[in-house]
Amino acid sequence: MTYIETQTKENKMFLAGKWVSRSKSIKVFDPQDNRLIATVPAANEEDVLHTIGEAKKGAKIAADMSTHEKITILNRAADWIYEHKEKFAATIACEGSKTIKEARKEVLRCIETLRISAEEARRINGETILFDQMPGSEDRMGYYYRFPIGIILAITPFNDPLNLVAHKVGPAIAAGNAIIVKPAPATPLSALLLAEAFEKAGLPPKVLSVITGYPSDMGESLITHPAIRMISFTGGLSTGQEIMQKAGMKKFSMELGSNSPVIVLEDADLEEAVESTVSGAFWAAGQNCLGVQRVYVQEGIYQNFVGRFLARTLKYRVGNKFSEETDMGPMISEKEAKRVESWVNEAVESGAKLLCGGKRKGSFYYPTVLENVPTDCKLATEEVFGPVVTLYSVPDLDTAIFQSNNVAFGLQAGIFTQNLDYALGAVRKLDVGGVIVNDSSDYRIDAMPFGGVKGSGIGREGIKFALQEMTEPKVVCFKVAVKR
Repeated sequence: MTYIETQTKENKMFLAGKWVSRSKSIKVFDPQDNRLIATVPAANEEDVLHTIGEAKKGAKIAADMSTHEKITILNRAADWIYEHKEKFAATIACEGSKTIKEARKEVLRCIETLRISAEEARRINGETILFDQMPGSEDRMGYYYRFPIGIILAITPFNDPLNLVAHKVGPAIAAGNAIIVKPAPATPLSALLLAEAFEKAGLPPKVLSVITGYPSDMGESLITHPAIRMISFTGGLSTGQEIMQKAGMKKFSMELGSNSPVIVLEDADLEEAVESTVSGAFWAAGQNCLGVQRVYVQEGIYQNFVGRFLARTLKYRVGNKFSEETDMGPMISEKEAKRVESWVNEAVESGAKLLCGGKRKGSFYYPTVLENVPTDCKLATEEVFGPVVTLYSVPDLDTAIFQSNNVAFGLQAGIFTQNLDYALGAVRKLDVGGVIVNDSSDYRIDAMPFGGVKGSGIGREGIKFALQEMTEPKVVCFKVAVKR
């Protein structure tokens, strides 16, 4: 079992290179036993305005940093995290829902995210432009290059409290921007540790801030201030829509979740499909934007699949998240576990069949599988963000694709088949940002473009693609006196 400090720690927030306290604080609890583990400052609107003012200076500093300086700082931060990886993993597991095994994987992904950011910093290229393609411009030549946009606001969720922060901070620094991070109130400690890593790596003051607290205490300046040129938000659809309505003329990158589908056809490798979909449904207690929520199984293998799926689910070990034997820990709070419980109860009362699970103990909600969920239930249409999966029997691929698309979300989908024509047909017809063939929807590497369509958001993360979002092209044209 990993050692966790039992004494409550009073943390400071990181504003423009300085660690500061405030008289008012918020409490951070371990959701497993509701134990108070830390306090962090509760920032107010004055803190917000101060941080933005300092970030204006930080944006100029960041824009003047050379490429090799940014590369060095990003790699040093990655090195520092690697040297303290067990502390980072323990912090993720302690403040959030992940088991210690899941937390260690997130730390390694964070390191990879920062190293990719360092690599992509050297590849922010432009192109020459042939101006003489237009008659009358024979005496012109030029190019475009990409420049940083200024100050980025990153609003991050609780479910990946380190790597999702790194996915915003890494490319922002690589692009030469200043960035203000507002982590989820439930899980601020990992983001503060990441700020410490960048401080140790030599990032100039004012380039990065991590401001903690509740939005209600900060006012609306954090999202409405005209100096904030881009908002990168990962969270729920309703919150994302509210931010966009209030923020005004800015760039947005919005990853707003999904209720991801997986299709299993009769020619699929059933053992692989079952293993992947079970893991995809219950990783991090189902609190995962890519998590498998709906599985459409071709009717000829449906009963066989269900039997195998239930057998594997019932082997899932739920318990102490610091035990190396545990597969799944608690949800982020008892309130969230009760919400999921109510959604499952609604589906059962509406005619769904509960195959296993459906039990709650405090903030723990046990892996739950249902079938025949009516199409008007929340479980069928909304993102459950919990350890619940629904199974459906379908006659053919076209029906599976239709039902997969018949929701307001479209982040990623999975399909299991050995038929290349079926796979390519699904790739073309599924209305999502990514299709994973012979794996579940819950697959991602940190270098790929990541994002969705419809209610799943706008823009793309993944370092190279986030860099495009965090920079703008500037055209340079020379009129020259050279005669041909």
